[in-house]
Amino acid sequence: MAKLVDQYCSSDPDKAPRLREAECEKWMSSLNENWQLDLAQQQISRTFEFKNYYQTTAFANSVFWIAHQQNHHPDLTISYKYCAITYTTHSVKGLSINDFICAARIDVLLKEA
Repeated sequence: MAKLVDQYCSSDPDKAPRLREAECEKWMSSLNENWQLDLAQQQISRTFEFKNYYQTTAFANSVFWIAHQQNHHPDLTISYKYCAITYTTHSVKGLSINDFICAARIDVLLKEA
């Protein structure tokens, strides 16, 4: 099975169907531990903190680029020193592999050495 960061999002619900709870938990184990899984709301989320507005907006622009490339868009809340990201797949009314692919790509942006 390919790593999440090596996969691409699909807008076809047959290729990216709503995931079951066990599948969500499996994919969560591939993400940074700071991602939160909310099965009741069918979403994953994470808040990133930065030193200043410039770093926050630079990060947000990178997230926008991932969203554009993958054609899968998160909900973002941007403030001076933080950016909160929430993923869900509206077309399947829940979580799909697309949410985890994008989260994994975001994790790579800030991977610590």
